[in-house]
Amino acid sequence: MDLQGKLVIFSAPSGSGKTTLVHRILERGLNLEFSISATTRSKRPHEVDGKDYYFLSVEDFKKKIQEDAFLEWEEVYENQFYGTLRSEIQRIWNQGRHVIFDIDVAGGVNLKRQFGDRAMALFIKAPSMDVLAQRLSSRGTENEESLKKRLAKAALEMESAQHFDQIIVNDDLETAVNQTYDLLNVFLES
Repeated sequence: MDLQGKLVIFSAPSGSGKTTLVHRILERGLNLEFSISATTRSKRPHEVDGKDYYFLSVEDFKKKIQEDAFLEWEEVYENQFYGTLRSEIQRIWNQGRHVIFDIDVAGGVNLKRQFGDRAMALFIKAPSMDVLAQRLSSRGTENEESLKKRLAKAALEMESAQHFDQIIVNDDLETAVNQTYDLLNVFLES
């Protein structure tokens, strides 16, 4: 793969607000383009294939794994895969832009390991597990079982924060956006 640009990696447990933060950073006009991940999870009502995710069947995803089409991938839950297509990164770099990721914690650690100083890895954290639980519940997308599963996974993911370049506590959104923008502005100009 042609290494032409930099990577900005946002990772966090579900409900930490990383997707909101990514969208707000993209509005700030930095030379960044969103990397669309591939997934086998069900599409949510507001999501668009090819914009929010590339929605693939489990069979198609596994075929792409065999073809080495992914830069990184993970089976986050049973038969629920997420991954970054090599072609997606190349598409963005071919436009002369840097790549911004909204990716699970294991994927973020994997990308940081692969790209080293070419990547800035940010771990987004809710102020507490109670706040995280409230945010997940208020989405209305989780049943009791999936909520418990996500919170248990979040507790494990918090232990990976040390592998990231910076930890952003998303308590006040505007503060988190400004802090993140300042970090990225310096990183992308260096």
